[in-house]
Amino acid sequence: MNPWLRWYAVTGTLISTLLLLTFKDAFPNSWSNLNPSSPFSLPTKVIVIGKLEHEDTTWVSNDLPDWQNAIYTVDNTSAALHTPVNKGRESIAYLTYIIDNYDLLPDTVLFLHSHRDGEFRAWHVDNEAHDNVESVKALRLDYVEESGYVNLRCGLLPGCNHEVQPFRSPPVDGFEVEHAMHDAWKFMFPEEALPQEIGVPCCAQFAVSKKQVLARPKTDYERYRDWVLETQLHDLTSGRVMEYLWHIIFGKESV
Repeated sequence: MNPWLRWYAVTGTLISTLLLLTFKDAFPNSWSNLNPSSPFSLPTKVIVIGKLEHEDTTWVSNDLPDWQNAIYTVDNTSAALHTPVNKGRESIAYLTYIIDNYDLLPDTVLFLHSHRDGEFRAWHVDNEAHDNVESVKALRLDYVEESGYVNLRCGLLPGCNHEVQPFRSPPVDGFEVEHAMHDAWKFMFPEEALPQEIGVPCCAQFAVSKKQVLARPKTDYERYRDWVLETQLHDLTSGRVMEYLWHIIFGKESV
C-alpha cells in the first residue's frame, strides 16, 4: 500500500475511534442501537421521556425499535440518565435533553409521556386505543421537518382554546397558570411582549425538528430550565405553564 494511503487509513481509524468514544455518552440508553459499521453515525430520531423510577417504559424499546430513546428518571439522581431534580413535570426532562445534546441533536426529537396507553392515563392520545405507539407510528417525519413543531394532539375536542388570557379582568379564581404567566413570561422571554391570549392542544407531547430546536441558542433553553428549577410554584402549575409555552418556544404563534 502507498505510504500516504496507509497513513490516511490509520489516521482515519484513530479519529473514528476517538469520535465513537467521545459521543457514546450522548445517548446512553440507546447506544447499542447505533450502526457499529458507521462510527460517525448518530441517531436520526429520538424519543425523549421523563419518568418516575417505578414506571415501566420498556414499551418504547420493545414496540418502537426503529427509534432511539433517551429516558430520564426524574426522581433518582443515581440513574444512568437523570434530571437535576424532580420539578416541572415532564418539562425538566425535555429541557435537560435539549441542553445536554444541543450539539448532537438528531433530525427529529419526539417528546412523550412515560405511559404507553390507557383510557385514564392516556386519555389525551388521539386514537381509539389511546395508544402512544400507534400515534408515533402514524407520525409523518417529513411533516415534522416541514413544520418544525408538531403537537401530537390534533382532535377537534377540546381543540385549541384561547384558554390562557393573562390580561383577563377580572381574573379567574383558581386559574394558577394564567396568574403565573406574567412572571414566567418575563423571566423566559424578557425581550418579547406577553400575548393577549395563549392556546394550544394539551398535553405536552410533540415532535420538533433539529432545525427548529437550533433556531434558539442553547442559552435560551438553559434559561427556561432555570425558571423551572427556581420557581416557587407548585410542580403541577409550573409544568402546566411550560405546557402552554412549548409551541411558542418552537416558533409558533401564541394561539
